[in-house]
Amino acid sequence: MNGNFTHMLGAVVAGIALNASCVASAGAAGVGGLAARAPASSADPVPVTAYVASGLFHGKVTPIRTATNSALPAIAVGSHPGAIAITPNGKTAYVIDSGGNHVTPIDTATNKALPAIRVGENPAAIAITPDGRTAYVASCISDTVTPIRTATRTALKAIKVGACPDAIAISPGGTTAYVADRGGARVTLIRTATNTVLKAIKVGSGPSAIAVTPDGKIVYVANYRSGTVTPIRAATRTALRAIPVGGAPEAIAITPDGKTAYVVGRHHVTPIDTATNTAGPPINANQIFGVPYSESIAITPDGTTAYVATLTRVK
Repeated sequence: MNGNFTHMLGAVVAGIALNASCVASAGAAGVGGLAARAPASSADPVPVTAYVASGLFHGKVTPIRTATNSALPAIAVGSHPGAIAITPNGKTAYVIDSGGNHVTPIDTATNKALPAIRVGENPAAIAITPDGRTAYVASCISDTVTPIRTATRTALKAIKVGACPDAIAISPGGTTAYVADRGGARVTLIRTATNTVLKAIKVGSGPSAIAVTPDGKIVYVANYRSGTVTPIRAATRTALRAIPVGGAPEAIAITPDGKTAYVVGRHHVTPIDTATNTAGPPINANQIFGVPYSESIAITPDGTTAYVATLTRVK
């Protein structure tokens, strides 16, 4: 990726996710979010529209045309909009609201909010299956994951998981949802065909973000309190040796070629070579972005640019 980073600022804090990768989700604790609509065609090098949740108490999502960085009229969605996920066909954006305990769909063709969907208490993260049929919402206080049938926009029976699920990712084949139980230092696996829970995998303390390699073989878990990243071998469901990265990591994204995982900590972004599971020299966030705290990361489909959401306050 040659160090090509850019950043986007949101009120209080912003999270970020790119529609082209439905296998990664950063747990933004329900306080901010950004997602990018898919390109209009495969020839387009970057997404057309970014959707930015403006954080605590603002209650709106702002669409931004990335070609011109111009904002469109904001969309009212709830009191505490957070993480956003967009269906693979780009037609609907789903925005969690941690204050209202619901998810608001947005019709991306009209940028109109649709009726909200009730989920568990304090939703913190959302991910959508690669076929676009189901959205999974992790709710921290209720310790549940709620599946949403996207065709009808209806919530299904909640799935009980571990303590304070804070991040969720889905395998490229769509067969497994990986849920970071921030309060339990483990990852809970859900078989999506039956929405049943499989045996949990022990990781570091305070798991806060998950990303899956494009081939689905390795799951990387960022552990906020441990300052580490735990790789999990998906085939055997076993945790490998933790990788020290420091800096309270709370977001992670993997390049489309699967060669590098970028881990966002409070002060820096750390690249991990996925072939050797070794961390490279950290990239100082303050030097690149002019602010010391980074919160979330996503990588464009062509792998040339990483978008990093940074902590800020706006008047």
